[in-house]
Formats: sequence, C-alpha cells, structure tokens
Amino acid sequence: MQAERIRQNLTQENLYLAARVDRRTLQALEAGSGNPTFATLHRIAYVLDVPLSDLVQ
Repeated sequence: MQAERIRQNLTQENLYLAARVDRRTLQALEAGSGNPTFATLHRIAYVLDVPLSDLVQ
C-alpha cells in the first residue's frame, strides 16, 4: 500500500482524506499492523486504482 501510494506521489494525507479513512488507521496499515475492515480496504484500493487483492498480499 505504501509503495503504491508513493509511486502515485500521494501523501498519507491525500490518501486518508480521499479514502475517508482515519489517519491513524492508514498509518497502522502501512506499518503492517491493524485489522482493517473490507470497506476500508475497498476504499483505499479504489483511490489507488488497484485491485483489492493487491492490498491483502
């Protein structure tokens, strides 16, 4: 997730605002922790324009 965000020149702020995800949630996910809901992952995948499966590998 972090690599794709950086590849697209997005800041964490850009991503969490566009995906309507809490900042701390996004930080935890990028750090490899947290337990996101399907809806959260779906919104992030949509904003990054990547398949959901890319985020759960």
